[in-house]
Amino acid sequence: MSITDFQFARKNMVDHQIRCCKVLDATTLDLVESMPRENFVPAHVKSLAYMEGHVPLPCNQEMHSPLQEATILSHLALNGSERLLEIGTGTAFLTTMLAIQAGEVISCEIHKPLAESAATHLHTHGITNAQVIHINAMDAEAMAARTELQQPFDVIVLGAAVKEIPPHIEAMLADGGKLVAFIGQNPVVSLILKTKNGKTWQEIGLFETLLQDMEGLPENRQFIF
Repeated sequence: MSITDFQFARKNMVDHQIRCCKVLDATTLDLVESMPRENFVPAHVKSLAYMEGHVPLPCNQEMHSPLQEATILSHLALNGSERLLEIGTGTAFLTTMLAIQAGEVISCEIHKPLAESAATHLHTHGITNAQVIHINAMDAEAMAARTELQQPFDVIVLGAAVKEIPPHIEAMLADGGKLVAFIGQNPVVSLILKTKNGKTWQEIGLFETLLQDMEGLPENRQFIF
């Protein structure tokens, strides 16, 4: 596909996959339409970059769908000052858009090959306020050992499905902060937005979707007597 073909596919994606699903925030739509999604996917699947589905990635991973990405961006409504934690970098496509709208982004990726390619993508696209850490973010001890993760975050984005949000992740959110997560297990996963107000949480459901389960969660051991 030529550059013009990709530009047409990008506009078509915004008009027929995102806008029609009631994501109408102009800032979000302009950002998504300006980002060359094809630059963030492996060469052999570039033709799939703009489909409303999950593009396969190395390490048996998959890319968020365009609607998932746009919904996250529109509901976060970032103002450029936020310190943001992303869990699950993938190819850094969503990371890049988050970094454009936030003050600082730290993204955690469990797969080293993806972490390395994501860092390259950020550099290639001129992103200087985001860094990728190769770490299992579901490991509370590993997260606690990283000095760059000690200060609270204004926003946290969990990029894979979990049955519940791990307590150590919730504890990393600043008071008044926002947390986006995919809660549930296929075939029923809900994208939710939680806001922390002191010891209470406000939660709204955004929509139901499909997404891979989070990797690296501790196993629940069952004891047989």
